[in-house]
Amino acid sequence: MRGAGLVGAVLGGSEEPFFQRPLWLQTRCAGRILWAFNEEHVDALSAYVAALLRERGGVRPTRAMFGRLPAWMKRSDHRSEVLAGLQTLRELAARTAPADRSDAAFGRGDRPRVHRSLYFRGGPYEP
Repeated sequence: MRGAGLVGAVLGGSEEPFFQRPLWLQTRCAGRILWAFNEEHVDALSAYVAALLRERGGVRPTRAMFGRLPAWMKRSDHRSEVLAGLQTLRELAARTAPADRSDAAFGRGDRPRVHRSLYFRGGPYEP
């Protein structure tokens, strides 16, 4: 609940938006946490970060992914470090065992967290 409204998902950040569990693909990069949802996301980020010329479409603000990336990821002096971090995420995507999970996923002390339903507060589904 946020005010009088019911919030179903929290978008952005290094957690899955519906269950608020840490994402599998996380690593430390440039003093921050670099994360991705899946291999396709890693590929798209890699292509954008590696590009030497990034063209913008139109002058209106957009909700597109690349326009909303944090400034530290877009800086040219972080390019090699971000690309190395994305390669690490690509390698993590091939792993399946929970023990292979990146230590960056536990950086906020969120191992494990009690799941609480966002839709049934006080109802039969409350743990």
